[in-house]
Amino acid sequence: MFNEFRMKIEKNTVVSLRYKLTDAQNNVIEEPNSPMVYLHGGYEGTFPKIENILDGHDIGYEASIQLEPSEAFGEYDPELLKIEPRARFPEPLEVGMQFEGVPDADVQEDAPDLADAQDIDDEPLIYTVTDVADSQVVLDGNHPLAGMALRFWVQVQDIRAATDQEIENQHPEGGESFTFGMPNDDADDGDDDLIGRASGSPTLH
Repeated sequence: MFNEFRMKIEKNTVVSLRYKLTDAQNNVIEEPNSPMVYLHGGYEGTFPKIENILDGHDIGYEASIQLEPSEAFGEYDPELLKIEPRARFPEPLEVGMQFEGVPDADVQEDAPDLADAQDIDDEPLIYTVTDVADSQVVLDGNHPLAGMALRFWVQVQDIRAATDQEIENQHPEGGESFTFGMPNDDADDGDDDLIGRASGSPTLH
């Protein structure tokens, strides 16, 4: 009788998930201690395949889900690999650092404003530094997990009704945007152009 009244995952519920992310060979990519919290119902808080599998289930439900690249972060795009003059980047510069956008080759040589180069959709890509030479920097605009088949183990920890404000904002209150596989270096928080996490990039989506 009690089970009939347990809240189930449906549109406009806030879901807390434990998860483990591995590659196709079961090598662990992420297994955080804190749960992922997202707004269920097509708000891009998680991948559609995961939402579809979780829909209608309640607390305690768990599942193992395999996502092909087309269902996760897409195929690897070699055109997103760029080589830029090192002089356009701040120092110190290290492999693994991330930038929102890259310098436009047509702008003035002395204008290293990395946030000006934006995507066609007005959303700047997040570029990761993959190599640093004396005069050049190699940047990769692909998500680190692009081109990979991924396996998720998920377990539902909590479900609650979303507030009107959460529905309006299309994400849970205080919820953090999860960017799987992206480095998170809190030491770079002081630089507005450098970001440790791609807060606007796809998350479990």
